[in-house]
Amino acid sequence: MTATAATPVKKVNPNAPTEETVLSVEHYTDRLFKFRITRPAAFRFRSGEFIMIGLPPLEGQRKPILRAYSIASPNWDDTLEFYSIKVPDGPLTSRLQKIKVGDTVLLGKKPVGTLVHDALVPGKRLYCFSTGTGFAPFASVLRDPETYEKFEEVIITHTCREKDELQYSKEIVDGFLNDPDIGEIAAGKLRLYQTCTREEFDNAGRITDLIRSGKLFEDLGVPRLNPETDRGMICGSIEMTKELKDLMEEHGLKEGANSEPADFVIERAFVG
Repeated sequence: MTATAATPVKKVNPNAPTEETVLSVEHYTDRLFKFRITRPAAFRFRSGEFIMIGLPPLEGQRKPILRAYSIASPNWDDTLEFYSIKVPDGPLTSRLQKIKVGDTVLLGKKPVGTLVHDALVPGKRLYCFSTGTGFAPFASVLRDPETYEKFEEVIITHTCREKDELQYSKEIVDGFLNDPDIGEIAAGKLRLYQTCTREEFDNAGRITDLIRSGKLFEDLGVPRLNPETDRGMICGSIEMTKELKDLMEEHGLKEGANSEPADFVIERAFVG
């Protein structure tokens, strides 16, 4: 009797991304779009975290290109939403912006990030400062019931160059406040403060300038930043992040992390 060679067992990488299906795509401007994909039954995350997203490799590519994307949907949602910029020559977004319903998107296994409640000490008022697609993690945080258990006031600021780029944040906040099932938990607590830097708008200018001048606080009818009452989350461009970090520290607030909670946190994985 001749021996037959055993069929080799193909090893499965437990950390490999899962293949998820695109459920919807909506384009807001020639620079911004959102998309929704299926959520694996075992996928868990804290509102405000990010995950690696990619597309199947093209012919000739050995590995897929993956990028960090904040999860815009709240942790109780049964699907996953993402808000993205379009970069014409971007290794990933040049393809990602062309996805359609039914296409496959690769989803990483391990969500991480600092824009979570665990990284902040208790306070009265939560500020979420964002520019551009940096609003995405706050779309998750503001729809989390825990946010309103921990804070009496939640103020989301969103700054963009053009008015049309502010559409997503208004849609998210208005939709949540008008949700008949869960919107009441944020009634009287949640406020959105939008600013525009390159077009005429009710609130014009960079958020850092509006903090320095005091206009932000005057418009909202609240005191200036105070480490005894205020907590902050920051997500946006490198310049905005650095400037806001300095402003927070000038007001006496200390930067925190998952391992050492404090008064404000920054998402350093984000650039946009």
